[in-house]
Amino acid sequence: MADAIPGRPAGSGPLLLGVRHHGPGSARAVQAALDAAEPSAVLIEGPPEGDALVSLAGDARMRPPVALLAHAVDDPGRAAFWPLAEFSPEWVAIRWALARDVPVRFIDLPATHSLAFTDEDGTPHGETGPDSGAGPDPDASARALRIDPLAVLAEAAGYDDAERWWEDVVEHRGAASDPFAPFAAVGEAMTALREEYGDGGHRRDLVREAYMRIQLRAARKEFGDDRVAVVCGAWHVPALGVKTTTATADRALLKGLPKVKSEMTWVPWTHHRLARHSGYGAGIDSPGWYGHLFGAPDRPLERWMTKVAGLLREEDQPVSSAHVIEAVRLAETLATMRGRPLAGLTETTDAVRAVMCDGSDVPLGLIRDRLIVGDVLGEVPDSAPAVPLQRDLTRLQRSLRLKPEALERELELDLRKETDAGRSRMLHRLRLLGIGWGEPATGRGSTGTFRESWRLRWEPELYVRVAEAGVWGTTVLSAATAKAESRAVSATALADVTALAEQCLLAELTDALPVVMKALADRAALDADVAHLAHALPALARSLRYGDVRSTDTAALGEVAAGLAERICVGLPPACAGLDADGAAEMRGHLDSVHTAIGLLPEAPGRPAGDLSGRWGAVLRKLAARDTVPGVIRGRSARLLLDDGRLPEDEAARLMGLALSPASPPADAAAWIEGFVGGASGGGMLLVHDERLLGLVDSWLAGVPDGSFTDVLPLLRRTFSAYEPGVRRTLGELVRRGPAGGGARPGRSEAGIPGFGAGVDETRADAVLPVVRLLLGGGPTIQDRPPSPEHDDNDLAGAAR
Repeated sequence: MADAIPGRPAGSGPLLLGVRHHGPGSARAVQAALDAAEPSAVLIEGPPEGDALVSLAGDARMRPPVALLAHAVDDPGRAAFWPLAEFSPEWVAIRWALARDVPVRFIDLPATHSLAFTDEDGTPHGETGPDSGAGPDPDASARALRIDPLAVLAEAAGYDDAERWWEDVVEHRGAASDPFAPFAAVGEAMTALREEYGDGGHRRDLVREAYMRIQLRAARKEFGDDRVAVVCGAWHVPALGVKTTTATADRALLKGLPKVKSEMTWVPWTHHRLARHSGYGAGIDSPGWYGHLFGAPDRPLERWMTKVAGLLREEDQPVSSAHVIEAVRLAETLATMRGRPLAGLTETTDAVRAVMCDGSDVPLGLIRDRLIVGDVLGEVPDSAPAVPLQRDLTRLQRSLRLKPEALERELELDLRKETDAGRSRMLHRLRLLGIGWGEPATGRGSTGTFRESWRLRWEPELYVRVAEAGVWGTTVLSAATAKAESRAVSATALADVTALAEQCLLAELTDALPVVMKALADRAALDADVAHLAHALPALARSLRYGDVRSTDTAALGEVAAGLAERICVGLPPACAGLDADGAAEMRGHLDSVHTAIGLLPEAPGRPAGDLSGRWGAVLRKLAARDTVPGVIRGRSARLLLDDGRLPEDEAARLMGLALSPASPPADAAAWIEGFVGGASGGGMLLVHDERLLGLVDSWLAGVPDGSFTDVLPLLRRTFSAYEPGVRRTLGELVRRGPAGGGARPGRSEAGIPGFGAGVDETRADAVLPVVRLLLGGGPTIQDRPPSPEHDDNDLAGAAR
């Protein structure tokens, strides 16, 4: 028999250290108990598959928070995490054992079983792992009983806040003279709670504790009864007693457990995912605060207030050292008045709000996000096992200098630069694989096709998404290509295939494009719904532009797009007849998108220049003049023709006069106005600069019968409320002034609109050209300048050319 643990009587059995997961007070107590006991083996609540990986915890490149990730090989989406922070008692125990070459083992139910459990077994497996417990925290057993052991103990002690009670009795407690006494007290408390409320009764909880007892018996036999230390959730301590049940009964509970083939590795974790509000059942309210308490060697309150002041200064808040001193004094005073041994998070937050935030809760939101919860992302060494796809992604992240970060950030890309183009390809390929590291965002700079803006944030569950995507290939490129081909074959809707073609061009999946293009041509040939065709065309037009900037061959795509456009030109007029209000509004959206798309399509080889554009213009004229077409579509068609210079102003005024004539129903006339001047297309400025059109609208509105006015008013309010405040104000002034007299231009007064000249002074307009040339970098005149790859067609130089 080995020697007994020093300071504990011989024959007292294994040292059971019941802890709160992610509790810095428990972590310090475990450290002290292990130092005093010097056990020959350390057993930890966790999946035994982690035994092969536990040595990596001693690697200098391993930086918590980290987590053990287990997933089913045949179903990677069935996964579980076991997170560990620097202040987790289990992590402290692992590092203690590795530093002293003491055997350390995990004794919880293997992941091969826990991942196989279903909801019928009472097993809510998922992000938080099979054990969501945080004893004396509400682990799986406690949640099944609808009790929180922490809250029950706090209430018994006269506290209405479980976190405050835990801080007072554990986190703010100094070193005990007997390092084993706190764990004896916790064990007695948990025993009383289990006697009062029961031990759970869910099969999963019972088999977990049975498995832990079996492993504990084996370790006691190997190392001796008094030479084994067990670190586990405090709720499980009573169940691990020496005389709880027999080995035969425990083996009977484990008989016939379901199994799946599983794999395990270490992955980085974040403080955000340790927080309870993220959905993690064993989470704590303030991982950043607990990390500070664990890491602060002395004067934790003063150090915390200094951190808060530094954060506020970074945000340009006027915080001085005097604020820090006063906040510390106030926090200590509040703790004394509230009868607490030391100032806790509640007191520090109240002091910060009063002294540094001028009583406002707005800065406290930043402090909570950055410091109280925190945005720390752990690191795992390269030697940790990983699926091939994860290794390739890690290689890409390093070569492209794009490090995963827990804090959300904006990324602006210039696709003319090789590194940025590579980043774009990788992010688009990951999106196609369902790995949402980055989401496209609206950029603040140029809107050219060579610009992209992304919003990046790495979450730990993305490692599961990578494992799931690993079934498609071993590299990001091969996996994205295989998935794109599979989606192209299985897609049934034309819009889905066109969207996929757009994704393939953005991700530069050249090997997948032939399959996608064949599927696109097949779906386009079979789909006769004009709305479907109109919905699909814009994506193809955008793809052609993306192909230009990425030097991708899009000839086949251009042929399909031209074919779709021709079919739309043929089928759109009859499809617009007889639509109700909702159908007309939807078709108007298709009309706008198709108009924009046709403007982007290149001329098809072998066709006369402007052939497609001319056919589209004829379609718009037909729609604008056909009485059976709803007013909103007729008005929109007239407006698009006017904007393109295909409809003279006199003709536009004539069409408006016909639409607003007394013979037209007021609702139909209001819909025509909505189509002609509504939306974000500059309709307000059109009315400002053409008083004749404004006069027609004004005269029609003044003549609407009382009975019809209330019907058309909501539509008109929606139309005009979309204008800028300055435009609405100018329109009001023009209407109040009344109609203008005749002038040099039809519908325009001699004096013109206030603030505008009566005509265009070409001499003064020409004087602007030297300034424009100077802004663009000098050189030859704009007309003589050859096209430059440095400027996109959306740039000023492109517009001038």
